[in-house]
Amino acid sequence: MELTDKLEILADAAKYDASCASSGAPKRSSEGKDGIGATNGMGICHSYTPDGRCVSLLKILLTNFCVYDCQYCVNRRTSNVPRARFSVDEVVKLTVDFYLRNYIDGLFLSSGIIQSADYTMEQLVAIARQLREVHNFRGYIHLKTIPDADPALIAAAGKYADRLSVNIELPTEGSITRLAPEKSVHTIKLAMGSIRRKLDEKAQEPRAPRFAPAGQSTQMIVGADASDDQTILNTAETLYGSYKLKRVYYSAFSPIPQSPDSVPAAPPPMQREHRLYQADFLMRSYGFNAAELLPAAGNLALDIDPKLAWALAHREHFPMDLNMAEESMIARVPGIGLRNAKRLVELRRLRRIRYADLTRLRCSMKKIAPFIVTADYRPASDTTASEVLRRSMAEHSPRQLDLWAELQAA
Repeated sequence: MELTDKLEILADAAKYDASCASSGAPKRSSEGKDGIGATNGMGICHSYTPDGRCVSLLKILLTNFCVYDCQYCVNRRTSNVPRARFSVDEVVKLTVDFYLRNYIDGLFLSSGIIQSADYTMEQLVAIARQLREVHNFRGYIHLKTIPDADPALIAAAGKYADRLSVNIELPTEGSITRLAPEKSVHTIKLAMGSIRRKLDEKAQEPRAPRFAPAGQSTQMIVGADASDDQTILNTAETLYGSYKLKRVYYSAFSPIPQSPDSVPAAPPPMQREHRLYQADFLMRSYGFNAAELLPAAGNLALDIDPKLAWALAHREHFPMDLNMAEESMIARVPGIGLRNAKRLVELRRLRRIRYADLTRLRCSMKKIAPFIVTADYRPASDTTASEVLRRSMAEHSPRQLDLWAELQAA
């Protein structure tokens, strides 16, 4: 098979893995040094697809052959898809050539399981080793970790990769047992724990060998099973606390040709994936916990963002006096972000906050107005029912018309 044909198959097969962002990579450059490639402290995710996925990395599978038969996976053993496999040298050549042509800034490499977990992991490590030691590649490398692989191989992967990730795939053990019976939640968490211990060792002893400086991440598929958003967020919260993950990524399930009956025939709304990312950001950066965002079983609202939903459900905190409230609470006001919350606290050390100050900070005034009090502003009626406010602030996405129905009607 020609290399270009392999690339077409294996790049397409990798599109279902969302966890390719590179934020947290250390600053590194080949300027004035031997070797090629560069990265920086802000990461290298320069371009995105319309649904938010990074495309600035060479994102491929080593192979889409797989000995596992995970029901939600397009590359499962029983899937009727074209198969291909790169050699170690082919992946190295593609990465170097694409970088020199300014197509990419780094490599995101995953793989189906071939022969055994150890064999597959050895191949991934060999690619990263060649890039670093033979070609002096200083760009970003993200390796998928095979959970069943020997810990020594995982340690070797961390020596060369900026980030490692172990995909948990589904939010509950029951779903994994039902849809991916050849995988084990216990094994997945052991691999995550092994990576965390290595990261902790490096943090405690700076002279310890280099190990995955951008940390570890994971991915959960949304809509492949019956798990609701409350379950997904609770699982994410546990993973963040137990394994110090940098990110949990969410990927809306995409039905594939000849899908088994064990998975849905239709995908979930893409807006559901978006709301989970918003909720995840609130947990990581704003101090929210999963129980605050979804206190009862169910899914996040699709018509309003999770922060606004929380504010509407907790009207006892609003309208909030921005001249008196703590910075952490100001950041919980819909339409005010972390940076503007900090700016407002700094401003009120000099004088009282006025309504015009929020306009100058480019806050979302329509969203913010019912929830704040300033030196010269108070909502005309702070007793408006939450449901009324919700209707006025709901996002009304345009509906895609059914082309064939319109033609038939004509």
